[in-house]
Amino acid sequence: MLCLHHLNHSPSPNSSFLASTPPPALTQLFSSAPGTGNCLSYSDLLFQTKSLALCLRKHYSLSKGDVAIILSPHSFRFPILSLALLSLGVIISPAMPGDSISDINRLVDLCNPTIAFTNSRASHKLPSHLPIVLLDSPEYLSFFTQYVDSNNVDSSVDVDSDDPVNQQDGASIFYSSGTSGPRKGVFLTHRNWIASTAATAQSYHIPSDSDQVLGRSSSSTPALVSLATRVYTAAYGLSVMMRAVFMGETLVFTGSKFEIERVLEAVDKYKPDYMPVSPSEIQQLWRSELTEKYDLSSLKFIQCSGAPLATEVADKFRAKFPNVKLAIRYGLTETTGAVANMRSLEELERVGSVGRLIEFMEAKIVDPVTAESLPSGHQGELWLRGPSIMKCYLGDDKATAEILDSEGWLKTGDLCYFDSQGFLFIVDRLKEVIKYNNIKIAPAELEHLLVSNHEIDDAVVVPYVST
Repeated sequence: MLCLHHLNHSPSPNSSFLASTPPPALTQLFSSAPGTGNCLSYSDLLFQTKSLALCLRKHYSLSKGDVAIILSPHSFRFPILSLALLSLGVIISPAMPGDSISDINRLVDLCNPTIAFTNSRASHKLPSHLPIVLLDSPEYLSFFTQYVDSNNVDSSVDVDSDDPVNQQDGASIFYSSGTSGPRKGVFLTHRNWIASTAATAQSYHIPSDSDQVLGRSSSSTPALVSLATRVYTAAYGLSVMMRAVFMGETLVFTGSKFEIERVLEAVDKYKPDYMPVSPSEIQQLWRSELTEKYDLSSLKFIQCSGAPLATEVADKFRAKFPNVKLAIRYGLTETTGAVANMRSLEELERVGSVGRLIEFMEAKIVDPVTAESLPSGHQGELWLRGPSIMKCYLGDDKATAEILDSEGWLKTGDLCYFDSQGFLFIVDRLKEVIKYNNIKIAPAELEHLLVSNHEIDDAVVVPYVST
């Protein structure tokens, strides 16, 4: 019951995110952090997840609807903890252990957790009234193996419940500024994660020059090896982990920061096929001379998301790494990750685009003033609808009503357009567009031009009123 649910195009409304179907391949999770070299097989993942779930229910009486805030470093044990909690119906709320005390207190106020999971170094940042489980304590570490043998299971403790977890139940709370303003709690359900995982499982591919469609891992090909460079405090990072576990890939954990030499060492040692990155990390890769020291030939596919990527930077990356396919992805926390991405060789060649919509997603371009739908080629606000759209902003009905309309359309706040072939282009944030002499200027376009200069690490364009 502790692996990803068998997904299909019309899942039962009573099926939860977790079920008894084993993953399609028995591959492994590795930690490449210095001094670790830990390895976890999928069979161990399943056994340890169930053991941890049983122990958490027994020792802390956790049940469906409880909220757990998790301040955890980027670790290959995080999937075990998150899957164990989800199997109990506990809503997970990941946060950065490096956040300030005031930031963490605000998150605690937002999600109202029942329990907290963190290590001894960050425990002082949490309120004293909150029960805390130390992730580096001997007792907690013993939970992973206490019930790996079914003969050792305490008959009085059962991971199953009379109140089973269903798709409409809450699964996670992530934090986003939304279209603007302070961070809000994005409330995502099991249905949101099922839809997102199902869609991205269909659309993440390893490119093949002999094929018009980017080839995916299947029963006839080896499982992919992915470098887990995204932290799990963001929906994107968790979506990468969920999809990889569902597809039976090998995940290699590199640490909570993108340290370029550590990443390059991991590519050389573990030979990953795929790696998710941000635009700033793309810049590091094409600028760094360290790339010449390591064997990076295993990399076939890099996916970039998190912010717009300048065309000039993308061109320089492709020139330096001609055998690596660079795909652009677009998504939001409020959409449980991906909205659009690139899946074919044709889409990879569409310069400036973020690809086409993923499965299950509807979209329209709307005039920001009149709210009328616009045809292809016209710029306007991107509205989205689908099963991966968040349920609400937790405890903020006003903000929820501002971003979600009565028909379920999510107003992204992004200025976009579709071309005649359905390719999506992101221009900028609506609220960041600068008006000058009746001309609308997208700061992102100027920023992209600036960072294409090798001497400029990063750039930001803001309006300036002269006196």
